[in-house]
Amino acid sequence: MGHSHHNHSHSHSELSGRNLVISILLNIVITISQVIGGIISGSLSLLSDALHNFSDVLSLVVSFIANRLSKKKASTSKTFGYKRAEIIAAFVNAATLVIVSLILIKEAAERFLQPQEIESNLVIWLALLGIIANGFSVFLLKKDADNNMNMKSAYLHLLTDMMASVAVLVGGILMKFYQIYWVDAVLTFAIAIYLIYMGYDLLKESTKVLMLFTPNTLKVQEIVSTISKIASVKNVHHVHIWQLNENEIHFEAHIDFNEDIRLSEFDKILDQIEEELHHTYGINHVNIQPEYGKRDSKHIIVQD
Repeated sequence: MGHSHHNHSHSHSELSGRNLVISILLNIVITISQVIGGIISGSLSLLSDALHNFSDVLSLVVSFIANRLSKKKASTSKTFGYKRAEIIAAFVNAATLVIVSLILIKEAAERFLQPQEIESNLVIWLALLGIIANGFSVFLLKKDADNNMNMKSAYLHLLTDMMASVAVLVGGILMKFYQIYWVDAVLTFAIAIYLIYMGYDLLKESTKVLMLFTPNTLKVQEIVSTISKIASVKNVHHVHIWQLNENEIHFEAHIDFNEDIRLSEFDKILDQIEEELHHTYGINHVNIQPEYGKRDSKHIIVQD
């Protein structure tokens, strides 16, 4: 069995954690302000934005806890440590995006049928607060979102909320100068649809990782063909490929050899396989079971 690891630096993880804390505090301020403002003004879009901000606070807290847990070392009772904590956080956060969106659609439909007069000045100022605070949070998390599913889920919550605040601002301006109050419900509906659109892909990707599906970028048959080109390899079967987290892709297989080779010869072949899988396919965890003349299923995929 061979391994190669590529970990992020400790200081990078600490920076991610600090940025999450700053974002949590900012969103608590926004949520409280928008709840009070939404009740006073009567704006559903402002209250819906506050609800989304509250879900942001929860998602950011989940992301922060997962970020801390992912640094814990493995033990005999937790041989993988908490490496999946951030994937679970991404799944939970993506799911909350979709659930909150469905609630907003229901509320928007009810308000559209019964539009209400709204204090637009308060809506405008609180929307500006949301844009500034969430914009700063988006800036803090953008870099980490590129290579971490957990941070991406937090980033998406904040990005969509910033966009929602922009929509609320536009609605406030239309209500102030043109008295178009039904736009409040329409914008709420638009925000909800956008949240579903943004959350669905992340929910799908995190589900695939949790279900141990083969990463989309890897083709099992192609990898098997690559290994089969080694002269002494007779057959590659019982293959499993899965993603543990953003940084680790695992590969395991049974390899049937043409001859009853020595252990030292197998070690050389294993090194060759590890190098090829790592450099060509980005697989950094390899587990090979060598066989010679064993009567087992030789199918590439075998149901355990």
